[in-house]
Amino acid sequence: MKTILNDTLGIKFPLFQGGMARISDAALAAAVSNAGGLGIIAAGNSPSDFLLREIKKIKSMTNKPFGVNIMLMSPFAEEVAQVVADEEVKIVVTGAGNPAKYMKMWTEYGAKVIPVVPSVALAKMMTRAGAFAIIAEGGEAGGHIGDITTMALVPQVCDAVNIPVIAAGGIADGRGIAAALMLGASGVQVGTRFLAAKECGVHENYKGMVLKAKDIDTVSTGKRLGHPVRAIKNSFVREFLSKEYDSSVSNEELEKFGEGRLKLAAVDGDTKEGCFLAGQIAGLVNREQPACEIIEEMFEQAKEILSGAGKFL
Repeated sequence: MKTILNDTLGIKFPLFQGGMARISDAALAAAVSNAGGLGIIAAGNSPSDFLLREIKKIKSMTNKPFGVNIMLMSPFAEEVAQVVADEEVKIVVTGAGNPAKYMKMWTEYGAKVIPVVPSVALAKMMTRAGAFAIIAEGGEAGGHIGDITTMALVPQVCDAVNIPVIAAGGIADGRGIAAALMLGASGVQVGTRFLAAKECGVHENYKGMVLKAKDIDTVSTGKRLGHPVRAIKNSFVREFLSKEYDSSVSNEELEKFGEGRLKLAAVDGDTKEGCFLAGQIAGLVNREQPACEIIEEMFEQAKEILSGAGKFL
């Protein structure tokens, strides 16, 4: 299955693995890249020395294209952006902010910059800034999200820009890929399903939370703070929600309450007090598989669906 992304990025399948903080490391990204997708290392909130180690590690694990995801609201964003430039990472994905100040530094050595956007307005802004492509991410996704759903957002972004659009949020099988392509996207980004990849080094309790999740088991929190995230419901998330709607709790107290919760989930596996970021599609993720099997299964299903679309005409 080929789109403009295959040749321009040098990948077999038009699929990005989501850059999940504290989860998307060199091992997972290399497995996805070796399987024909685009593996992505997440810089997250980590300092530059962590990212440098992961970049050097992935270069020893694959000769295929890979990318780095930079969360621009991180306090280490500037030093991480410089490491990406120093290492001449060819594909840079950005989220949670505007990468315009770093664009020239990256594009000068030939990097392709692909921002994640939650709206048409930001998609247009990033296109004017020189983005190679746009990841239009709907509110069904795990982690940091916007308000608009994937099915509503993707076609509007496709109509608004003249660069490739990658659909993200709520995609975990071939049906999602087929739908995204029909909405006008050139590819997809998948995060939650790769939480159950054998090469994903997240704590086993995290995988267990995803594998047992049902369709209604995630919820969005933090909208009051201006940066909502989607996570699986547990004791911490329910208490956070309670505090979020309590006017006696200040924004500073709410931010403090949420600090370090992703580490508790991803590293420590604390099922009660950790924050288990995952998308609404978690209910479709029901078994652990190698990354290559996940990708091949998804695209075989998409191919079968699309080849049979003529029956509706």
